[in-house]
Amino acid sequence: MMLNIYEQVDRNKRRSFLIMALFVVFVTFVIYILGQASGYGSSWVGMGLIFSGLMSFSSYYWSDKIILGISGAKEASKKEFFNFYTVTENLCLATDLPMPKLYVIDDSAPNAFATGRDPQHAVVCATTGLLDKLNRTELEGVIGHELSHVRNYDTRLMSVVAILVGLVALLGDWFLRSTRWGVRGRDRDRDEGGLGGLVFILAIVMALLAPVIAQLIQLAISRRREFFADASSAMITKYPQGLISALRKISADREPLEAANRATAHLYIVNPLKGEEFKGWLASLFNTHPPVAERIKALEGLA
Repeated sequence: MMLNIYEQVDRNKRRSFLIMALFVVFVTFVIYILGQASGYGSSWVGMGLIFSGLMSFSSYYWSDKIILGISGAKEASKKEFFNFYTVTENLCLATDLPMPKLYVIDDSAPNAFATGRDPQHAVVCATTGLLDKLNRTELEGVIGHELSHVRNYDTRLMSVVAILVGLVALLGDWFLRSTRWGVRGRDRDRDEGGLGGLVFILAIVMALLAPVIAQLIQLAISRRREFFADASSAMITKYPQGLISALRKISADREPLEAANRATAHLYIVNPLKGEEFKGWLASLFNTHPPVAERIKALEGLA
């Protein structure tokens, strides 16, 4: 069944919300089980949420500066990067978004990303390779995609998700270390059999598997937000072919982006670590981006 642009956006919104809701339930469940097995009870849930809140607050204010610093990005001037500046300016006017700060990475590999805690503090960054190799229509599709991430608060969402994934890994590691030391929480003399024993076994399984499961959910959210941003870009530009052509050019370029790493790869419009995409249904669960062919197919299906 062919969907129009608005139906595609609505469907992506629903799927993203469902995945995020399941993720929050999963993280809360893991924290609760580990807390019960350690003798801290449900207080672990509260401590975990407080800790993730503090970490999210730090990420909320400084993640953009950290990412730009890691990437070696420099602020772009209108005089030197006229097309980049004017395309972004025009699309911001069309979407009623504040003009983001523009940055450039000096690298011939074509790619781009957006960051920032909200539309008032957003950053759009492109490589010199992208600005050199795309025509203006293709550039509009890419910038529309990145501005969609800004407008949909994807940059904030993924920062919070990353903190929750880190929290699960940290608590799982702490629990496994505590069992190795023979520490079972504050109540060491509690009943070892029955329900208590089952909870402890479940906690060990959770501590081992939860970080992997949390990362898989994080990647699923990241892939779903890419589909959402693609559809939103088509809605902004009213011309899906521009983004389709850009995705083909970017994915066909096999040069890896030297400034990117595994921590920042999910931010880019196409996986910048070329040659590291996993093939097959099960392996593809570990990809930061959906296959470009699927993204193009979804864009071509827009009425």
